[in-house]
Amino acid sequence: MVATASKQKTYSTRIDLAEDVRVQVIEILNQTLAATLDLKTQTKQAHWNVKGQNFYQLHELFDAMAGELEEYVDMVAERVTALGGTALGTARVAAEASILPEYPLDAVSGLEHITALADRYAAYGKHVRVAIDTTGDLGDADTSDMYTEISRNIDKRLWFLEAHLVK
Repeated sequence: MVATASKQKTYSTRIDLAEDVRVQVIEILNQTLAATLDLKTQTKQAHWNVKGQNFYQLHELFDAMAGELEEYVDMVAERVTALGGTALGTARVAAEASILPEYPLDAVSGLEHITALADRYAAYGKHVRVAIDTTGDLGDADTSDMYTEISRNIDKRLWFLEAHLVK
């Protein structure tokens, strides 16, 4: 069973957010951490296994996308710990807690990988936009702003993926 932030010990901090707010935000952030780790590994799955026409361009695109996601992993995990929480970032936690569906391991062609990633980027983007509002409503403008930064980049990458799907 995955530990949730509300069942974890929080550490004291001089950040001027009430502990109950921090606990709620930490839980949201750990959900995002799981999904971000999952999306990163799914993107690497596409990077490693894409074949066919435009192989090299897609191989490079997917690798760049995974690298961006790695930056978000650090950003989110560090925000958890700054708020006095524990970042729950192991592969097992991510697999159990991710909001994303499992990646189709039989995907081979660029189109199959692009479609699978577009579906997952869209779901992740939706999660991030909800987190923007929720953390903002809780009074944590800094976390909300971090989510806004992530959202802009995820939407841009979704646009890149969807552009390949236009006939």
